[in-house]
Amino acid sequence: MCAKIINPILAGFYPDPSVCVADGWFYIVNSSFSYVPGLPIFRSKDCVKWEQIGNIIDRPSQLDFTGAGVSRGLFAPTIRYNQGRFYCICTQVDKIGNFFVYADKPEGPWSDPVVIEGAEGIDPSLFFDDDGTVWYVGTRPAPEGVKYNGNWEIWIQKIDITTGKLLGESKGIWRGALRDCVWPEGPHIYKINGMYYLLHAEGGTGPEHAVCVARCETIDGQWGGKKANPILTHRHLGMGAGVVYVGHADLFCDNNGRWWMVCLASRPYGDKEHRYCNMGRETFLVPVKWEDDWPLVSWETGLVEQAYDLFGHVVKRTNDDVEAAAFPVIDDFNTPELDMYWLSLRNRNPEQVTCSEKPGVLRLYGAGPITEPGETSFVARRQTGFSYEACGKANFHFANDGDCAGIVCFQNEKFNYRLQVKLQGKVVLVQLIQACGGDDIVLKEEVITGGSKDIHMVMRVVAEKQNLHFQYGFDERNMNLFAEHIDGSFLSVERAGGFVGTIIGMFATAANYTEGSIQKDFYVDFDWFKYENTARSWVDKA
Repeated sequence: MCAKIINPILAGFYPDPSVCVADGWFYIVNSSFSYVPGLPIFRSKDCVKWEQIGNIIDRPSQLDFTGAGVSRGLFAPTIRYNQGRFYCICTQVDKIGNFFVYADKPEGPWSDPVVIEGAEGIDPSLFFDDDGTVWYVGTRPAPEGVKYNGNWEIWIQKIDITTGKLLGESKGIWRGALRDCVWPEGPHIYKINGMYYLLHAEGGTGPEHAVCVARCETIDGQWGGKKANPILTHRHLGMGAGVVYVGHADLFCDNNGRWWMVCLASRPYGDKEHRYCNMGRETFLVPVKWEDDWPLVSWETGLVEQAYDLFGHVVKRTNDDVEAAAFPVIDDFNTPELDMYWLSLRNRNPEQVTCSEKPGVLRLYGAGPITEPGETSFVARRQTGFSYEACGKANFHFANDGDCAGIVCFQNEKFNYRLQVKLQGKVVLVQLIQACGGDDIVLKEEVITGGSKDIHMVMRVVAEKQNLHFQYGFDERNMNLFAEHIDGSFLSVERAGGFVGTIIGMFATAANYTEGSIQKDFYVDFDWFKYENTARSWVDKA
């Protein structure tokens, strides 16, 4: 069986991909916003199979996310390799702004951030010219004054890569390929056959998103765009397409001299009239060839396809084809540290979230509510398919009236579903809570016991596309259907807003929690957690 590129190469919430090549390996890094650990990094030897090797922001001493909403934090990283060292440049919005970190090995350890003073805007990139000059590339509001929302420009300035100091004057070089362009962003510069090329996105991150290209004989000269811009978009297909929101790309050449582009896109699903993108923006890979010294993307169809061979030709995907990046279905928490794919929000305090205090379980001590921007006790993983089953076995040890814990389908602080067990007075309840734009709505609740503060329970959510079904029981083989046909589209970007995708996991909220404290009286032990996609459909066309 011939090897195939299977899209998306990173399924689920993996937006804003950037790629570099080093010693025959390919490395991808993605935005992570306010989730920690941040900036996941993947590698591949053949562009077919990808494995996560770490997270670039993996310790609290690097960055502070206190108070950050889920769609703030880290925007649009760029990864580059130069003279034996890896660099990742990024923006932490609302905090330190633009910065870079570096490492001798891609799996880390990565340095503490080097802040780039005076670097206005977002979406930074680095370009290492062959004369030794290093350039900062970014996007910022039009300096003469923003005339309309999204009236920004791409700009460059020399940078001292040892100190992070910008050198000389900055220069705006490009304002987008189309008239009255909005949000020219995600810029990357390359030097190919003596010519400088600028790859960027424009049109915003939604239905008008697109990838465009310009070129110039000198980096600070007069840039000109390809007349056929945009070179990749699905905005002309509408929401009935299987893949939408295509944009934010990065170019690279493989070990055989063939060119490829990583980009982000989303896959809507639901009924024919109402289709939503619950998984957010995912990472796709498309082939590129050069024609008249311009990149030609996915040249056979002009679209992001489900599979390509290693020569860039469109091929069929079959049920025998496996996903490009695989993650464990079940975690028994038998190691002292959580696996690198698990996410927490803003911070993961090892005194609140631990696999080492009791071997074989993940212990969550109660912290603040996951509906607020404070400290939480919360561990989750990405939704990666339209239909899935997520299930966890938990042992609850309640202390105070109002303590609660359970499993959650989480889009953001104000849009989530929580299947939780709660101590209320002298009884213990099972509840399905919908966080709806800032209000908690109890969709259903039942009393399961009275007089006991120690409860053992299995909780499960089953997603059949946009229909969610919630179950609980005291044995995984004997589950009670608690609520069915709950609207999953509530967890989509289109309804909840923001820049992230849905994640599913575990939480514990202590009724008596005070910000900054560690309370040990209420906790929940998870014996295991399982996430498994239950359908192999690639797209869900209208």
